[in-house]
Amino acid sequence: MDAIINKVASSALEVFDLEDYYPKGIRTQIDIAQWLLEGFLLKEQYFRTELKNHNWSQYQDHYVAVYCSTDAIVPAWASILVAVHLSPFAKKAVIGNLQDIETALYQEILLAIDYSRYQDKPVILKGCAKKPVPESAYIAAVQYLLPYAKSIMYGEACSAVPLFKKIKN
Repeated sequence: MDAIINKVASSALEVFDLEDYYPKGIRTQIDIAQWLLEGFLLKEQYFRTELKNHNWSQYQDHYVAVYCSTDAIVPAWASILVAVHLSPFAKKAVIGNLQDIETALYQEILLAIDYSRYQDKPVILKGCAKKPVPESAYIAAVQYLLPYAKSIMYGEACSAVPLFKKIKN
């Protein structure tokens, strides 16, 4: 009987899995509307007092998205002031939703990777993530890989979709 050979494992194919770079930590959203009068009106003194009295330590080591759930017109300084209060505790604060946190985190992470190890190699950008990897991270990753990779595919080795192949000179 012939031995079963895993051709994928023995190939030069490199797997780039964005889940490998997923930062651990709690993701939290903070709604500015809770500090607005009736959820709509920002009265500066009231707002500052509410922020001062808020328990910011509960966000220790969290990734925090700051947003407003109402149609209130909130001046830019309000979100910035929330970020000032979060700064001693949160790992990172962004304006937006939880997906905006993931996008911001991956922008930083992908920028710091040395892609030279993928030089002239076929790369598969692994899909089917179990963690909330934003689509924007896949787009950024492929842009960073393009100057190095011989070819780029998306998905799993058994059913990859070709995305790019370097033209031979």
